[in-house]
Amino acid sequence: MRIRFPNPRAERDGTALVIVMWIALGLVSIALYFGNSCALELKAADNRVAAVEAEHALDGAARYAMYVLTNTDQPGVLPDPVTYLRESVPVGEARFWFVGRDTRSSQPAPEKAFFGLVDECSKLNLNTATLAMLTNLPRMSPELAAAIIDWRDTDSNVTDGGAEDDTYARLNPPYHCKNAPFDSVEELRFVAGADMDVLFGEDTNLNGVLDANENDGQSTLPLDNRDGRLDPGILEYLTVYSAQPTTLPDGTAMVNVGGANALQSVASLLGDRLGTDRSNQILRNLGGGGGGGGGGGGGNTTTFRSVLEFYIRSQMTANEFSQIETNLVATAAAQPGQTATANSPVNVNTASEAVLTCIPGIGLDYASQVVQFRQANSDRLNTVAWVSEILPRANAIQAGPYLTGRSYQFTADVVATGHLGRGYRRARYVIDISGKTARIVARRDLSHLGWALGREARDQQRLLLTQNQR
Repeated sequence: MRIRFPNPRAERDGTALVIVMWIALGLVSIALYFGNSCALELKAADNRVAAVEAEHALDGAARYAMYVLTNTDQPGVLPDPVTYLRESVPVGEARFWFVGRDTRSSQPAPEKAFFGLVDECSKLNLNTATLAMLTNLPRMSPELAAAIIDWRDTDSNVTDGGAEDDTYARLNPPYHCKNAPFDSVEELRFVAGADMDVLFGEDTNLNGVLDANENDGQSTLPLDNRDGRLDPGILEYLTVYSAQPTTLPDGTAMVNVGGANALQSVASLLGDRLGTDRSNQILRNLGGGGGGGGGGGGGNTTTFRSVLEFYIRSQMTANEFSQIETNLVATAAAQPGQTATANSPVNVNTASEAVLTCIPGIGLDYASQVVQFRQANSDRLNTVAWVSEILPRANAIQAGPYLTGRSYQFTADVVATGHLGRGYRRARYVIDISGKTARIVARRDLSHLGWALGREARDQQRLLLTQNQR
């Protein structure tokens, strides 16, 4: 029998092979790790580029909105959405949308986003709306309305059901009641009783669309009633930016029909636009004596609480009124027991039915009729005169101080994405056009509220990504 001794060289070769295999495995693992890391870094860089594209698209959209608002045939009127770009507008490889509200329909499609600019004057102004007006808003409680009044007034007296320093001192952390006007609608978060359900309602991303999570009961937040209708919170109906100018864009003072010597002030304007004879006739209707159009009315102290009241009492035609309305303003000081509202009235041509319900003289009795007339007669909304055809004379005069047909502050709620639908960004710009040039008076980032373009736009973005991956 032959005895075989182990071959040291073969054992060394086997050990070397094992070591080489382990080293190769390690190198492959390292290569895979760094390759995957590079791929992630590349994707992150690509997403960052998309985000930068989206940010630039936001600013471009804001500039475009300012251009649209200042280059319109009817200054002070919300531009018709069909006259400007508003949906999936390309800016290089990025795109932007204006998230808007459909003021032309009383029952917009709940799951379909509407795109366009938003009229800030279609809302109640937090700093001038009366207690009764605030109380009539959906989801608003009498206690919260009173707390809003206490937050903005300058005294420490507690409105019935309201809240002053004593209430806020018991909070953790404690703070003082502001006792000064609201600087933003978001400031409501500090007011006693303004919880998230009241502020946002079912519209948690403030886009005016009934998204899937807002119509699934208690499955996901918010807790909704799953009725197929969007029930927004009070943020939908409030603003702090609405204001009527007292001068024309060129700096010329508007004619104040609410101040002393109103007839004397308006006589010259009437004479220039309508002629001396017609001017004198109108002045007599208003309580003046006429007198040549240049100074008719003499020392007559007749004043008017609103431009609408001036129109009603003048008995002029709607066409005649349209020739002078843009030159008129009513800024009389508040009478005892009344609130001055001339500087922040609601635009009756764009306000929702919920907001119109809050207006004295309109209320629940006439809000729906106003909206229906507006929808059926879109060609007659160039002045506020048409309101007198819907409301009884006394109601129209009562509502007048709270209404206007012109707006000078608009919101561009802009959503933007970079290339391939990445880099989602959203910002809300408030644009004021009351001066010689348009200016942005507020900007707020809303990206944290999540997707705001509705289901159709999301499906389009997914299709775009799928096509690119192929």
